Amino acid sequence: MNPAMTATHEQIALIGAGPSGLSAARALSQHGVAFQGFELHTDVGGLWNIGNSRSTVYESAHLISSKHMTEFKEFPMPEGTADYPSHRELLDYFQAYATHFDLKRHFRFGVRVVRVEPISQAADTRWRVTIDPGNGQLESAEYKGVVIANGILAEPNMPQWPGQFGGQLMHTSAYKKAEQFKGQRVLIVGAGNSGCDIAVDAVHHAHSVDISVRRGYYFVPKYVFGQPADTIGGKIRLPRALKQFIDSTILKWFTGDPVRFGFPKPDYKMYESHPIVNSLILHHIGHGDVKVRPDIVRMDGHTVHFKDGSQADYDLVMAATGYKLHYPFIDEQLLNWQGMAPQLYLNIFAPRFDRLAVLGMVEAAGLGWEGRAEQAEVMALYFKGLDQAKPQALAFSKARQGPSPDLSGGYRYLKVERMACYVNKDVYRNTMRQTAAQLA
Repeated sequence: MNPAMTATHEQIALIGAGPSGLSAARALSQHGVAFQGFELHTDVGGLWNIGNSRSTVYESAHLISSKHMTEFKEFPMPEGTADYPSHRELLDYFQAYATHFDLKRHFRFGVRVVRVEPISQAADTRWRVTIDPGNGQLESAEYKGVVIANGILAEPNMPQWPGQFGGQLMHTSAYKKAEQFKGQRVLIVGAGNSGCDIAVDAVHHAHSVDISVRRGYYFVPKYVFGQPADTIGGKIRLPRALKQFIDSTILKWFTGDPVRFGFPKPDYKMYESHPIVNSLILHHIGHGDVKVRPDIVRMDGHTVHFKDGSQADYDLVMAATGYKLHYPFIDEQLLNWQGMAPQLYLNIFAPRFDRLAVLGMVEAAGLGWEGRAEQAEVMALYFKGLDQAKPQALAFSKARQGPSPDLSGGYRYLKVERMACYVNKDVYRNTMRQTAAQLA
């Protein structure tokens, strides 16, 4: 449906043209729900477009899940794509996806969404969306609903340490090329996937590389028996506790016990935090290229003091401390924000409003973009059902106002910001498919 032919108050405003935004555009167009998309950058791809000012990827960035576990089911990645594609291959993929399904015509590019606000407090309220198209003149229009899909990995979570550091202090969001480390004494703070990737980059250029960690981790190799690790097993469903025990035991056979490399013993069980898909970091630690340090106590000039009483001097401290959920154009209360994250029905729908949804605010090991596409399908079917006053959509509206079902699969996920919107992949995707079937 052509947005130009439809009054704005009969359209959905869609914010973002990254993987989740493209999923939304595909589902809405497929189901005939009129919408207008807005994207700050000049092209699609979101964070995977390194030319995007909001992109947080770096030159060496690759997927940590394999291509077939990540791709859209209806649009497989081309033959010859690497098992773990680079950001360049992924940008090509998203551009091809947008072209194949003719999605770009639905978007206004180079446009910043400044404000999203309801016209009233009614569940079926219209929404006033104010944009900055870059010409110095703000524009406002009323829309039937709003879908927020601006990503969850753009707003740096930058910690504050006691004291003052005399060298360069930066977040991984500002990192692009390993040459930045040339000749530097480098401290990486945090051993998540980005922190480990960047530490491995740094060893080839830096004078020295240390990595400061607060807790232990489970390190998963990218390949097992010559195959991408996330494609091995999974056909036999084991009880949660048994799976945790067996998989953590097998993991030690391949990577060894990270404790012997200087990491603390994890204070949680496997799968209760996002896995670290990187065995090269252990390789470099074992070769003396990277030294593991404990948590930081304070900074004093170029000297960093650690929890175990040790200290060392650095030229550059890089915080690999993740990102915060960030929707600056809408009041938090409208999204039912509680604690570290909005509390949304199925991690998608605001409880108070019929047509206010967030796509992509979900994390799970192996969820892939197909999991986001399933989110978008549920959203589009619900909005279409509301337009047609279908009984199943009206019933869903009532369910949406209550608590969301348990999506954890029984796992006790760490209570940290990084895990604020974490779910169990199998439970979540099954719920998405069941919900879509009910709404169809």
